[in-house]
Amino acid sequence: MKEERIREILEKIQQVKIAVYGDFCLDAYWQMDPDGSEVSVETGLKAEAVASHSYSPGGAGNIVANLSALQPAAIKVIGVVGNDIHGRELASRLRELGADTDALIIQEEAFDTYTYTKKYYGDREDPRIDFGVKNRRSEACDEALVSNLQSALENYDALIFNQQVQGSIPHPWFIDAVNELFEKYSNKIVVLDSRHYNNRFHHVCRKANEIETAVLNGADVTPQDYIPFREIKEHGTRVYEKEQKPVFVTCGARGIVAIDETGITEIPGIRLMKKLDTVGAGDTTISVLTLCLAAGLSPAESAAFANLAAAVTVQKLFTTGTASGEEILRLNGEAVYNYRPELAGDRGLATYIPGSGIELVNEAVLSRTGQVKHVLFDHDGTISTIREGWEAVMEPVMIKAILGDEPEKADKKLFGEVREQVRAYIDQSTGIQTILQMEALVEMVDAFDIVPKAHILDKFGYKKIYNDALMQMVSERLNKLDSGQLSRDDFTLSGAVNFLNTLKKRGVTLYLASGTDKEDVIREAGILGYASLFNGGIYGSENDIRKYSKKMIIQKIIREHGLQGNELVVFGDGPVEIRECVNAEGIAVGVASDEIKRSGLNEEKRSRLISAGADLIIPDFSQQEKLLELLSGQ
Repeated sequence: MKEERIREILEKIQQVKIAVYGDFCLDAYWQMDPDGSEVSVETGLKAEAVASHSYSPGGAGNIVANLSALQPAAIKVIGVVGNDIHGRELASRLRELGADTDALIIQEEAFDTYTYTKKYYGDREDPRIDFGVKNRRSEACDEALVSNLQSALENYDALIFNQQVQGSIPHPWFIDAVNELFEKYSNKIVVLDSRHYNNRFHHVCRKANEIETAVLNGADVTPQDYIPFREIKEHGTRVYEKEQKPVFVTCGARGIVAIDETGITEIPGIRLMKKLDTVGAGDTTISVLTLCLAAGLSPAESAAFANLAAAVTVQKLFTTGTASGEEILRLNGEAVYNYRPELAGDRGLATYIPGSGIELVNEAVLSRTGQVKHVLFDHDGTISTIREGWEAVMEPVMIKAILGDEPEKADKKLFGEVREQVRAYIDQSTGIQTILQMEALVEMVDAFDIVPKAHILDKFGYKKIYNDALMQMVSERLNKLDSGQLSRDDFTLSGAVNFLNTLKKRGVTLYLASGTDKEDVIREAGILGYASLFNGGIYGSENDIRKYSKKMIIQKIIREHGLQGNELVVFGDGPVEIRECVNAEGIAVGVASDEIKRSGLNEEKRSRLISAGADLIIPDFSQQEKLLELLSGQ
């Protein structure tokens, strides 16, 4: 999403009045003192001691916390608490969040406020202590709840109907009465998230996970089952067709599927490299979804915004988090989306442009070609193979930096952990500037805390070590080129130079952008004979991220030439340039090259590039005519 649009959405949300019905709970966190307390005189047993304790709204209360973080015009809560200390604390916390608690009914008898007490001894969590497990709402309370729901539907822009606690709706007539209200006020936005009565409510928008949606279709599944996207979309579509109200299927790390009268929209998941806590992500999703719908956004855009917000909260550990507007903006600027995970993982699902080996990943791109005026190429692995194998040079440099001068003497398990993390980072950072990779290396060295702080180099120091090792390999190859042992064709991808020449003759402006140092890119492109073709410029790292990034170059091209997104094509074998092209709404062509053979498909690259959002995948440039036809819209 563009930053300006996010700010517009946040402003619209501040005009929304929203009500929340649900099971309001209090989450209690007790940090226990391991030394305990005194021995009881009466029982002779040693008492436990609480070192510290804290309390926060849970259940539907966490939805209120998520709403409050985005500062809507008004929040009204509709629910039941007991006449007890927990209920008073919960009501106080909800008011602190800015909620109107006039419809938070106090049931005097047979109802204890739902409270979940978590006892911790350091990092160890003991069995939870629950209050309210035998609760039963009275008929009088349910009648009052129905009245308050009607008032909310009349006076508020939207209603979240949330049910989480088993048995929390004891009277069947309550559901009938609520359905009558939902039918009467069907023009109002009501979003349902019900754990135990999902199929009993009608005339509502639904937020449900892929398992719940399958169950709504009569499928016999368990929470542990994996449901393919094809089936998720089928299940969601059937629910929509039955209710004729938007359906939002949450799929965890795979994102959200939104279904409405316009069709199906897949919102890709966001790749997060940190440790995650997914508790509360559903509360964030339904809160933000409903606010966005009430603010006038389409279901698809509402789902995209909610997806961002949920990605903020899952990164907050040891708390049920919320997402503020500034946090959403910050994450949006650095979000790495995980597109089409099933297609990325299974080449057997691929479809191709007829009569070619060009994989059509995003069918919508066919309606966007024909206007190409500017083309940006990555260098290493996309055109040139002179640096083929750089990953195998970087890996031992990083491992040695983390483990010290004698990594081979490290504990086997530790060595394996370091190697796994290094390989994962190299894989996902392909295409970014070397200086940024070395910056990340400094962080990894510090985090593993094996090398003494005084011996940790800065990013420039580690870059020199890596570059020295890499340039030794590159120099040996250039020497073979100079001596005539090898030719330029031995260091360029099949058909690449011919393709560049053809584009140039057709009047397309060409750019070269690499994560390698700028002077090295210019020198190597010159040696390989195509530097002069890049009339738009050759760009590379300048050891200062404020001066250069592929994102900056793409934005500069679009800004200076007043381009629409589909007038720019980006070719690259790394996820970085593909992601930035997608973010700029350009046409992204992933080059899944086999750099050793200089032709044919590298399946690992294919997977990486599809995940990054590529519209098309090519193995090389050997099918030049077909590719040119495609880009020209023929």
